[in-house]
Parts: sequence; C-alpha cells; structure tokens
Amino acid sequence: MADQYDLLVIGAGPGGYIAAIRGAQLGMKVAIVEREHMAGICSNWGCIPTKALLRTAEVYGHMSHAKDYGLTADSFGFDIDAIVKRSRGIAAQMNNGVQFLMKKNKVDIIWGEATITKPGEIKVAPTKKAIVQPQGPVPKNALGEGTYKARNIIIATGARPRVLPGIEPDGDRIWTYFEAMKPATMPKSLVVMGSGAIGVEFASFYRSMGAEVTIIELLPQIMPVEDAEISALARKRLEKRGIKILTDAKVAKVEKTKDGVIAHVELKSGEKQQVTGDKLISAVGVQCNIEGLGLETVGVKTERGAIVIDNYGKTNIDGIWAIGDVAGPPMLAHKAEHEAVITVEKIAGLPVHGLDKLKVPGCTYCEPQVASVGLTEAKAKEAGREIKVGRFPFVGNGKAIALGEPDGLVKTIFDAKTGELLGAHMVGAEVTELIQGFVIAMNLETTEEELIHTIFPHPTLSETMKESVLDAYGRVLNM
Repeated sequence: MADQYDLLVIGAGPGGYIAAIRGAQLGMKVAIVEREHMAGICSNWGCIPTKALLRTAEVYGHMSHAKDYGLTADSFGFDIDAIVKRSRGIAAQMNNGVQFLMKKNKVDIIWGEATITKPGEIKVAPTKKAIVQPQGPVPKNALGEGTYKARNIIIATGARPRVLPGIEPDGDRIWTYFEAMKPATMPKSLVVMGSGAIGVEFASFYRSMGAEVTIIELLPQIMPVEDAEISALARKRLEKRGIKILTDAKVAKVEKTKDGVIAHVELKSGEKQQVTGDKLISAVGVQCNIEGLGLETVGVKTERGAIVIDNYGKTNIDGIWAIGDVAGPPMLAHKAEHEAVITVEKIAGLPVHGLDKLKVPGCTYCEPQVASVGLTEAKAKEAGREIKVGRFPFVGNGKAIALGEPDGLVKTIFDAKTGELLGAHMVGAEVTELIQGFVIAMNLETTEEELIHTIFPHPTLSETMKESVLDAYGRVLNM
C-alpha cells in the first residue's frame, strides 16, 4: 500500500529537515527520506565538525603565544585522537538533535534511497552505497523500502566532493574533506588543492597544528568569490602564518610516493614546480547529487549538473521542487535552510518573497576569518553602478587592539546616487559573527544615513562597521 503524504522530502540535510519541520508547522503530513545520516553533510562532515576542529586550532594558537597576553604556558601539546573524537562527538550530537526534531514535529523518517517514478510518487530501496560511513545507527521506528505518494516532493540531496580525473581520492595519500576531518596521525606537510572555503579552512587548521602547508589555486586569487582587496589581505595574513600559496597554478598530476605525494604544478608563466607533502587535500569544489533520482524519467530539467529552479524552488515539473546544493550555488547551508522555508510556504499558498542570492552571506572560518554579502567592488562597477567605497582597519579599533587582533579590514560599498548598501566585505577576528549586521541592513533596504545614525556599542569590533560607512562618505572619525 502506498502511503499518502502532503509533502515528501528527499534528503535530511539542513535544507531537507528544515523543509520537513516547516511543512509540519503548517499542518502538512510530512515524511523525509534519508540514505546515510540525519542532519546531512553539513552537521556530520561539514560545517559543524570543521568548526569544532577550527576552535581547537584557535585555542592551540592562543596557547602558542600566551606570553603576548602576559601569561605563561611553557608546556603544551595536543592529542589528535582526542581532537577528532571531540569533533565527531559534536557531529553525533547534531545528528541526534535532528532525529529529535523529526519526532517532535511528527515527521516520518523513511530510510533508504529514493527514486521519483512519476510526479507525486517515489520508490525507496535500501541504500546501495553510502558516500561515507553513516554517522550513528538508523533512527528507531524509521520506515523502509516501498512506494510512497505525496502531493509535493522536495529534492534536497545536497552535493559531494568533486573528483578530478587522475587525482582521485584514495583515503590514504589523497584526501577529500571526509578524511581531512579524521586524520589518524597529524601530517607534517600538506598540499591543499583549491582555495575556496573548504580548502582554506583546512589549510588554516593544519597550519595551526604545526603542519607545513601549501595551497595551490588555479585562479589568480585565493577565495575567488571574495572581493579582491579582502582576498589579498587574507592571503597576506595566511602567508605571514607560514602557509605557502601558489595562484594561477594548475596541478597537472599527482604522484604517490612511499612517503607521501608529489604535486606536479604548472604556473601560468610556464614555470613548472614540484610540491611535496605527506598528504594532499582535494578541495576543488563539489558536484550535485542528482544521480539515481529518476529525474530523466519524469523530465526534471538540469543544467551544469544542478536542478534548474525558479526563485521559489519550483522545477519545470509541477509538484516537484528542489532546494540547497542540488539546486546550484551558492552552496551554503543557510541558503538551503532559507530556500526550504520559501519553498514550503509557496507550496502552502502563503505570500512569500523569492530568494535573493545577493543577500546570501558567505563565511570562511580560517584565521583570519572572511565574511561578505552583496556585490564586490568589481561586480558593482561591472554592473555600471556609480559607487562610494568605505574602508576601516581593525588597527583603528580599541577592542581589536585589546584582543590582540589588530589585523583586519571592513569594506562597504554604496550606490553613490541613492545611498543603497550594495555590499560589505570583511577580514579579521570574528567577522563571521559581524556580517549578519550588514545582511539585516541590506534586507531592510538601508541607506548610509540610517547606518550613520545607528549607535554601535563601545568597545566592540562592530564599531569598525560604522566607521567603514562613515569613511565611504568622508566622515570617518577614528582613522
């Protein structure tokens, strides 16, 4: 017998489980299908456990220069097994938390792999092959294989690490972020291929723990999506920490040796180099999990490996929706969560605003942190906008100096004619926590006048934000 639901969600990651909860809140009968682990890649193998590792690295880094704060810490070290255990324990806690939320909201969990057989119907089979070892046991009382029907289906199957031909991860010498999160031993040297958020965060972690790290980036700047000025400052800080960085550089091949790997690198100039390391992390992006879903059978349109949707998550087939990484960039958990709410409320017939990707913030949790929202200076100029640009360095901020974090910059971009905030870009301590202020401001369609008349508390790092706005209009006070 086929079970009838109002909403079936395929994938229990950040987008999927939020969609299920919102559907249940709106009175829908909801089920969610998962093949590997509740809470998805983000909580099990991505956002959350990596932040646990980076927090360890941050504390360890502070210990290494305790004398700068008038403290004595002559003897300290680390236990890599304990570090990994803490990270994996936090991931398990998140997994269990999502299971609790499903039970609380009376969402049925269906365990297995889903295939859409026709609009409004899926078949669930046992999981053939998980991408990684599942985190924890199958939830109690989970439903299993069978046919299930629903008025609407949301695809939220996420993405996985992109694999380059000839540089396939082997779990030993060549890692993806899965292996990088649970090293059995700490490598003495590491090659990181790719300088997006994943690559730079792992480079930062392993460097903090003492490894010699080299980043190799194909494009002219690291963190390619960031404002060029912010990227350059981040690069300077990373190199000051001892991380070697090669840009405009292609990894032609990777040779495995008895002791590690040799990356054969070709620079844009024509020069060739060999970069050695105990391990190599392949962080060259991700690809959407669109295979095996039956998309071709039902005619769901895909483009460049992602499901094509409108601003409300709707595909070209009535009753089939897609959210999160599987629907294309920006591939961020908070974007998936927001899309989930938009899509479910659209299904419910509520008045809802479509997703504005320019208002999706991006954060990189390396040292120094990087955060941004909206247009870069270059993109604003390309769009033909006449702009005003403000900058304020952390060295002009009392709280930053007191924290021992004087290296940083806040950059704001305004429309010169209207005062509209077009973009904000930040590098420095805790900027991933600060960026939400600019996101709220943009969402409220703020102008520079409103920001200038806002009182920021003292002493806080947030004062750098206001000073940057003041600088854009020739009124900066502390520089």
